Amino acid sequence: MALGGGLELALACDLIVASEKARLGQPEINLGLIPGFGGTQRLVRRIGQTRARELIYLGHMVAAEEALRVGLVNRVVPHERLAEEAAKLAAELGARAPVALAQAKRATAVAADADLETGCRFEVEAFGVTFATEDRVEGLKAFLEKRTPAWKGR
Repeated sequence: MALGGGLELALACDLIVASEKARLGQPEINLGLIPGFGGTQRLVRRIGQTRARELIYLGHMVAAEEALRVGLVNRVVPHERLAEEAAKLAAELGARAPVALAQAKRATAVAADADLETGCRFEVEAFGVTFATEDRVEGLKAFLEKRTPAWKGR
Protein backbone atom coordinates (compact mmCIF):
# COMPACT_ATOMS: atom_id res chain seq x y z
CA MET A 1 0.00 0.00 0.00
CA ALA A 2 1.21 3.49 -0.87
CA LEU A 3 -1.51 5.71 0.51
CA GLY A 4 -1.44 9.32 1.62
CA GLY A 5 2.02 10.11 2.92
CA GLY A 6 3.29 6.80 1.55
CA LEU A 7 2.34 7.81 -1.98
CA GLU A 8 3.72 11.30 -1.41
CA LEU A 9 7.04 9.74 -0.41
CA ALA A 10 7.00 7.58 -3.56
CA LEU A 11 6.14 10.64 -5.69
CA ALA A 12 9.27 12.35 -4.37
CA CYS A 13 11.29 9.61 -6.09
CA ASP A 14 12.43 9.78 -9.71
CA LEU A 15 11.25 6.27 -10.55
CA ILE A 16 8.67 4.00 -8.90
CA VAL A 17 8.71 0.20 -9.10
CA ALA A 18 5.52 -1.36 -7.76
CA SER A 19 4.55 -4.87 -6.76
CA GLU A 20 1.68 -6.36 -8.74
CA LYS A 21 -0.20 -6.37 -5.42
CA ALA A 22 0.30 -2.63 -4.84
CA ARG A 23 -2.58 -0.23 -4.24
CA LEU A 24 -1.88 3.49 -4.43
CA GLY A 25 -3.91 6.57 -3.63
CA GLN A 26 -4.44 9.87 -1.86
CA PRO A 27 -7.34 9.08 0.52
CA GLU A 28 -6.95 12.21 2.69
CA ILE A 29 -10.26 13.68 1.43
CA ASN A 30 -12.02 10.86 3.32
CA LEU A 31 -10.59 12.32 6.54
CA GLY A 32 -11.49 15.91 5.72
CA LEU A 33 -7.94 16.66 4.62
CA ILE A 34 -5.94 17.06 1.44
CA PRO A 35 -2.49 15.67 0.64
CA GLY A 36 -0.14 17.88 2.62
CA PHE A 37 3.39 16.88 1.71
CA GLY A 38 3.63 17.50 -2.03
CA GLY A 39 0.86 15.14 -3.11
CA THR A 40 -1.25 17.72 -4.91
CA GLN A 41 1.80 19.08 -6.72
CA ARG A 42 3.76 15.96 -7.58
CA LEU A 43 0.75 13.86 -8.53
CA VAL A 44 -0.39 16.48 -11.06
CA ARG A 45 3.11 16.64 -12.52
CA ARG A 46 3.34 12.86 -12.74
CA ILE A 47 -0.06 11.88 -14.15
CA GLY A 48 -1.68 15.13 -15.27
CA GLN A 49 -4.30 17.34 -13.71
CA THR A 50 -7.38 15.39 -14.79
CA ARG A 51 -6.32 12.04 -13.31
CA ALA A 52 -4.72 13.64 -10.25
CA ARG A 53 -7.90 15.58 -9.47
CA GLU A 54 -9.91 12.38 -9.67
CA LEU A 55 -7.63 10.52 -7.26
CA ILE A 56 -7.39 13.46 -4.84
CA TYR A 57 -11.05 14.57 -4.97
CA LEU A 58 -12.52 11.07 -4.63
CA GLY A 59 -9.85 9.48 -2.43
CA HIS A 60 -9.92 6.26 -4.45
CA MET A 61 -7.10 3.75 -4.58
CA VAL A 62 -5.79 2.32 -7.85
CA ALA A 63 -4.30 -1.10 -8.43
CA ALA A 64 -0.75 -1.49 -9.73
CA GLU A 65 -1.72 -2.11 -13.37
CA GLU A 66 -3.92 1.01 -13.44
CA ALA A 67 -1.10 2.99 -11.81
CA LEU A 68 1.20 1.80 -14.60
CA ARG A 69 -1.35 2.64 -17.29
CA VAL A 70 -1.74 6.25 -16.09
CA GLY A 71 1.99 6.77 -15.55
CA LEU A 72 1.93 6.82 -11.77
CA VAL A 73 4.52 4.02 -11.59
CA ASN A 74 7.27 3.09 -14.02
CA ARG A 75 7.17 -0.68 -13.64
CA VAL A 76 5.00 -3.38 -12.10
CA VAL A 77 6.77 -6.58 -11.10
CA PRO A 78 5.79 -9.82 -9.38
CA HIS A 79 5.45 -9.24 -5.64
CA GLU A 80 8.13 -11.77 -4.71
CA ARG A 81 10.64 -10.04 -7.02
CA LEU A 82 10.00 -6.42 -5.95
CA ALA A 83 13.21 -5.95 -3.93
CA GLU A 84 15.28 -7.75 -6.56
CA GLU A 85 13.86 -5.66 -9.43
CA ALA A 86 14.30 -2.39 -7.51
CA ALA A 87 17.92 -3.33 -6.75
CA LYS A 88 18.46 -4.24 -10.40
CA LEU A 89 17.13 -0.85 -11.51
CA ALA A 90 19.33 0.92 -8.95
CA ALA A 91 22.37 -1.00 -10.22
CA GLU A 92 21.50 -0.08 -13.80
CA LEU A 93 21.27 3.59 -12.84
CA GLY A 94 24.51 3.29 -10.87
CA ALA A 95 26.25 2.04 -14.00
CA ARG A 96 25.55 5.32 -15.82
CA ALA A 97 27.89 8.29 -16.02
CA PRO A 98 27.31 10.11 -12.72
CA VAL A 99 27.62 13.68 -14.00
CA ALA A 100 25.41 12.95 -17.01
CA LEU A 101 22.78 11.29 -14.82
CA ALA A 102 22.80 14.24 -12.41
CA GLN A 103 22.44 16.71 -15.28
CA ALA A 104 19.63 14.64 -16.83
CA LYS A 105 17.86 14.66 -13.46
CA ARG A 106 18.21 18.44 -13.17
CA ALA A 107 17.08 19.05 -16.75
CA THR A 108 13.99 16.84 -16.47
CA ALA A 109 13.08 18.53 -13.17
CA VAL A 110 13.25 21.94 -14.86
CA ALA A 111 11.08 20.62 -17.70
CA ALA A 112 8.18 20.09 -15.29
CA ASP A 113 7.97 23.80 -14.42
CA ALA A 114 9.59 25.82 -17.20
CA ASP A 115 8.33 26.95 -20.56
CA LEU A 116 9.94 25.21 -23.55
CA GLU A 117 12.39 28.02 -24.33
CA THR A 118 13.67 28.18 -20.75
CA GLY A 119 13.87 24.40 -20.55
CA CYS A 120 15.85 24.16 -23.79
CA ARG A 121 18.28 26.84 -22.59
CA PHE A 122 18.80 24.89 -19.38
CA GLU A 123 19.29 21.70 -21.40
CA VAL A 124 21.99 23.31 -23.55
CA GLU A 125 23.82 24.41 -20.39
CA ALA A 126 23.50 20.94 -18.86
CA PHE A 127 24.73 19.38 -22.10
CA GLY A 128 27.75 21.70 -21.96
CA VAL A 129 28.51 20.51 -18.43
CA THR A 130 28.48 16.88 -19.57
CA PHE A 131 30.41 17.62 -22.76
CA ALA A 132 33.28 19.05 -20.69
CA THR A 133 33.69 15.90 -18.56
CA GLU A 134 36.30 13.17 -18.65
CA ASP A 135 33.36 10.76 -18.61
CA ARG A 136 32.22 12.02 -22.02
CA VAL A 137 35.69 11.26 -23.42
CA GLU A 138 35.64 7.85 -21.74
CA GLY A 139 32.13 7.10 -23.01
CA LEU A 140 33.03 7.83 -26.62
CA LYS A 141 36.30 5.91 -26.35
CA ALA A 142 34.54 2.90 -24.79
CA PHE A 143 31.90 3.00 -27.52
CA LEU A 144 34.52 2.98 -30.27
CA GLU A 145 36.46 0.21 -28.52
CA LYS A 146 33.24 -1.79 -27.91
CA ARG A 147 33.74 -2.05 -24.16
CA THR A 148 31.98 -0.96 -21.00
CA PRO A 149 32.95 2.56 -19.94
CA ALA A 150 34.80 3.10 -16.64
CA TRP A 151 33.09 6.23 -15.28
CA LYS A 152 35.00 8.50 -12.92
CA GLY A 153 32.34 11.11 -12.21
CA ARG A 154 34.55 13.86 -13.63
